[in-house]
Amino acid sequence: MAKSSVSYVCTECGWSGAKWMGRCPECGQWGTVEEFREAKPAAGARTAAPGRTSRTVASAHAASAALPISKIDTAAVARVPTGFGEFDRVLGGGIVPGSVVLIAGEPGIGKSTLLLETAGNIAARVAGARKANTVLYISGEESQAQVRLRASRIDAVKDNLLLASTTDLATALALIEEHRPALAIVDSAQTIVSQDVDGISGGSTQVREVASALIDTAKSLDVPVLLVGHVTKDGSIAGPRTLEHLVDVVCQFEGDAQTALRMLRAVKNRFGPTDEVGCFDMSGEGIEEVSDPAGLFLSESDSPVEGTCVTPTLDGHRSLPVEVQALVTSSVLPTPRRAVNGVDTNRIAMLVAVLYRHGALNLLNNDLYIATVAGGVAREPACDLAIVAALASAATSTPVAKTTCAVGEISLTGQVRPVPRMEYRLREAARLGFTRAIVPPMRKVPAIAGLEIVQARSVKEALDALGLARRRARKGTAKVGAAVSSFDPQDADD
Repeated sequence: MAKSSVSYVCTECGWSGAKWMGRCPECGQWGTVEEFREAKPAAGARTAAPGRTSRTVASAHAASAALPISKIDTAAVARVPTGFGEFDRVLGGGIVPGSVVLIAGEPGIGKSTLLLETAGNIAARVAGARKANTVLYISGEESQAQVRLRASRIDAVKDNLLLASTTDLATALALIEEHRPALAIVDSAQTIVSQDVDGISGGSTQVREVASALIDTAKSLDVPVLLVGHVTKDGSIAGPRTLEHLVDVVCQFEGDAQTALRMLRAVKNRFGPTDEVGCFDMSGEGIEEVSDPAGLFLSESDSPVEGTCVTPTLDGHRSLPVEVQALVTSSVLPTPRRAVNGVDTNRIAMLVAVLYRHGALNLLNNDLYIATVAGGVAREPACDLAIVAALASAATSTPVAKTTCAVGEISLTGQVRPVPRMEYRLREAARLGFTRAIVPPMRKVPAIAGLEIVQARSVKEALDALGLARRRARKGTAKVGAAVSSFDPQDADD
């Protein structure tokens, strides 16, 4: 066993010191400082396969040669398509040769299925080519037979797809060097163990050593590596925080276990944007990409239904329509209930207060239930107007037209404020068949064919445009038997 030096590293910010501390002096987090042992091999380089050294004098001189930036040729850097247009969108056009991509997500979300199907797509495209164009899938969690069963279910059984089951880092590196695949997949970083350093599998010391060795191999052999990463209870990537700094791309695979929708987001990307999102549909036959997810977040009812309103949200560079549904009932509890799903609870409380003060609609004593369809998310401020419209529609039993959408942020003064990339949202709404949009005041109203744009400066104007405004009632009076009071608080000043 090689000699090792002991240091203590913070798993949150990467701070290192000579002695352990209960609280990290850099980021101030408690219980994040862990022991780290770094191996110091005498002659060879970091963990390597037998008979292989990761660095030589000649290659070091070649790598350090400085060239004018104008003379560096990038034509040879051809990205590897994954077979999924949504995956390529998130990566910036495909996998860059020699890059290391970390895919993180909760257990059972579909990380292994996505990568195995990606491996099958690439192996099918290069089938019949020379040996160098194979795809290598290294599993540290399942046996070869188990991976084979899943590959049969998702139709990923290809002759050029090689499976290996090992938890030894040296063996994994030897397999990558031997086959020089077009793509190498390691599932997962927390299960691979290096014999050159101390520490348990999945610990900070082991994860850092495994990631460093795989990155060194990927760069030296120009082989792209997809690395699966586990997450902790709070949703962050397990292992030291420096793991995210070492890799080239970090992607989060998200989704609700109760729905089939899966979202892939780029948290870090050295070769492309970080505000793209890919949509996938999880089924028993594998994962299918959803190039137009508009239909996933909208109900299939042909006739308008009270208590619903659609708003075009923005997720990265993609505009997604989300349908907000609201239910207003009489409350028999001392404190009315507020149940939400897909929206922000604190924002609902604020919007109900604004609706009471500036919209002449009192919902303070009613039970409110607000949700989105199919796991959509309506937490950005641009969804305020649609939420208010859904609440007013449910309270007044007046449906909003199916071809009408609403987008805008509502302030505490009852004003409807502009939101970013409004024209992009409206063009997407028009493409989906909406003919009328209630929006905040705009300096320049875009000319969009087939879409009537109605500008509203306040909540009252927006409700009037939607046909949801209640007329001011006499002081202290309300409709008999109604669950909602139409008392206007401004009457108290008369």
